[in-house]
Amino acid sequence: MTLILRPEQIQVLKAHAEQTYPEECCGLLLGISDVTNDFAQVQEVRPVDNTWTEAVNPFAASDRATNEVSKRNRFWIDPQILLIAQRECRDLGWNVLGIYHSHPDHPAVPSERDQQLAWSGYSYPILSVTAQQVIEMQSWRLNDQGQFVAETIQTVLSH
Repeated sequence: MTLILRPEQIQVLKAHAEQTYPEECCGLLLGISDVTNDFAQVQEVRPVDNTWTEAVNPFAASDRATNEVSKRNRFWIDPQILLIAQRECRDLGWNVLGIYHSHPDHPAVPSERDQQLAWSGYSYPILSVTAQQVIEMQSWRLNDQGQFVAETIQTVLSH
């Protein structure tokens, strides 16, 4: 699948990641998916608040045992926000195409936790941020075996 973004949408992603640094940012990608032609055209980038707390963490016990966790290395999107976006997309003939987030001071590569929480059929752009500047962006998708594979990001001037 190819994820298609306009330059101004990429700027929204980068600005969100840089503004929330050193915490992870997160948000939704909304638009049109064409499975036949193997592309997803983003119509809207929707930044949302990272509402992660230990209370919403389904892996709290194992996280406490392995390392320190916070919004610096975790994100959570309020399920109500996702539900609202799904309803709006339905009304527009769109889909939720994916969920983006940042990795402060880490590569734009999915973590083990990203893998555990990912949904099939979604794009997962990750922005690597160092010293409050995005240095890399890579999108990922789950393959049929449930493993992340890199996804092409194509930039277009208009759609």
